[in-house]
Amino acid sequence: MPEKMLTLTVPLESAGDRIDKVLRQLHPEISRSQWQRLVRDKDVTINGQPIRANHKVAGGEIITAVLPPPVPSDIEPQNIPLDILYEDDDLMAINKPPNLVMHPAVGHWDNTLANAIIYHRPNVLNVGGERRPGMVHRLDKNTSGVVLVAKNDYAHNFIVNQFKKREIKKVYKALVDGLLKPEKALVDAPLGRDPENRKRMTVIEPGRNAMSQASQTSYEATEYFKQHTFVTCYPITGRTHQIRVHLAYVGYPIVGDYVYGRTKFTIPIDRHYLHAAQISFHRPSDNQFITIESPLTPQLQTILDTLRAEG
Repeated sequence: MPEKMLTLTVPLESAGDRIDKVLRQLHPEISRSQWQRLVRDKDVTINGQPIRANHKVAGGEIITAVLPPPVPSDIEPQNIPLDILYEDDDLMAINKPPNLVMHPAVGHWDNTLANAIIYHRPNVLNVGGERRPGMVHRLDKNTSGVVLVAKNDYAHNFIVNQFKKREIKKVYKALVDGLLKPEKALVDAPLGRDPENRKRMTVIEPGRNAMSQASQTSYEATEYFKQHTFVTCYPITGRTHQIRVHLAYVGYPIVGDYVYGRTKFTIPIDRHYLHAAQISFHRPSDNQFITIESPLTPQLQTILDTLRAEG
């Protein structure tokens, strides 16, 4: 079932009320917390402009909302193995393999990381809202690497606030087509949904009649090969598909990225070569700043070793 577009008019008597309260009143089929999430994800606009979660309405505005398709009401626990890199009473860091969706959605109702989490840690089910037990951030289906999962509401809020303040530092490893120039740079290019294909993200140039969010990715070339570059990426913001889109935008798409990269792969691979290698954050229990690392998957490491052997 596709996404649903909803258009609402703010009643004049609602002037001064918060947007989430108004949305709940106008469309009670969706909970207030779900409306708040849609506002944060920029899926709700007023008069065509995205808004903040604490926005107060004036009355008479036109609200447009993109509603996700309905999903099953319950997540089924499934015995999917978890590679746990770190765990304490508040959180765990999971080494996510490629070809694993984070949570149930259209086309992937089960066999997701969420199904695995509630099988191994049932108490996490209601942490952080419906459908995403304990999850404080996401990785694309075919991006491997470290994912943080909060085990209680306190830890979830503690980590989410760090993401909001951009205090959490993430490091990704990627292999791109071409010899990356300049060797080190900041890609500062706003991203938004592609108006022609909402499943894709795209750079929204200034002046285009489309919604976008500020997006920055810092990168540096780690190693050069004959036709490829091994790259370390430091995302400053955390937009959907950000690193993949930014590298393709500057002319160096990630190897194996069939959405944003080349149609004919330069290296035999069944996924895109992007790995969440490291995450650093303040631990909820004692506020200590810690770093958790995830090694490259065997497939990615083998490709890298082969390129090094070829000189």
